[in-house]
Amino acid sequence: MLLFKFVPRNRIREAHVSFLFKQLITWLFGLLVVEKNLISYPNRLFFRKANRSSFTFEYFVYPALCTLFNLYYPEKPHIVKKLIYYLFHTSIITVFETFAVKYTNLIQYKKWTWYWSFITVWLTYYLSRIYHSWFFKNLRTK
Repeated sequence: MLLFKFVPRNRIREAHVSFLFKQLITWLFGLLVVEKNLISYPNRLFFRKANRSSFTFEYFVYPALCTLFNLYYPEKPHIVKKLIYYLFHTSIITVFETFAVKYTNLIQYKKWTWYWSFITVWLTYYLSRIYHSWFFKNLRTK
């Protein structure tokens, strides 16, 4: 619902590219983390037998948040504002994940901690931002 509300019609193409690229990244990282038995997802709604990662989070929620991150990224401001933007978005996901680990049975850390989540979220946001900037570099120069 966030995407329908906050993606402007003239930026739908950008949203699609960001969403699909983030799905690619999270598919790789998500499967690696689950297959190495660092995290488990005991309660999953979709594809329980096909995939041990969290389909809902990895393929819908996380890419949607990253799409909004890329669409509203502050291009011109000072580097400090950009770092705060990264910190804010990364912290939100990490805090919600930490609460999910502590108070629900949706995620279980096995050989993982919140700071690894923070680092990987930051890294995947950064990779997504680089790809988005590269893919749409001609769009901004016009």
